[in-house]
Amino acid sequence: MAKKISKTPVVPPKVKRATKTKRSAISTIAVPPPINAPDARVLDRLWATVLARKHADPATSHSARLLSRGTAKIAQKFGEEAVECLIEAVGGHRLALVAESADVLYHLLILWVDAGLRPEQIWAELARREGVSGITEKASRVASPIGFETTKIP
Repeated sequence: MAKKISKTPVVPPKVKRATKTKRSAISTIAVPPPINAPDARVLDRLWATVLARKHADPATSHSARLLSRGTAKIAQKFGEEAVECLIEAVGGHRLALVAESADVLYHLLILWVDAGLRPEQIWAELARREGVSGITEKASRVASPIGFETTKIP
């Protein structure tokens, strides 16, 4: 049975832009999800679906097919989807960006299942970082071992 979709457009609440104060701190406000709209729990349900399909027949499940191809292929596919997402963002194509973002999240969940990760592990890491400046958080990370230097942009 098809899910009934409301014809009433959802108008997001107005968001106060981040502004610098005299102390150079940034003030923001939290924006709750729109009422009667999907929320992030859909990611937990999608992860559970992907996990359930891990040992399914690759001929009948796209998730099973990806997982059967191994980590390198899964990572390649995730990278392709991420690039497509970036292209749509740079091009200013909002609707295509929504679709590509969903693809990126799906393929990220495939990576998590392949690696044996659970969403709550990632949520816990995000919670640990919550309220910490990105600059402070990056500075607290342990440096890469010798011979494994990163090429990431600081």
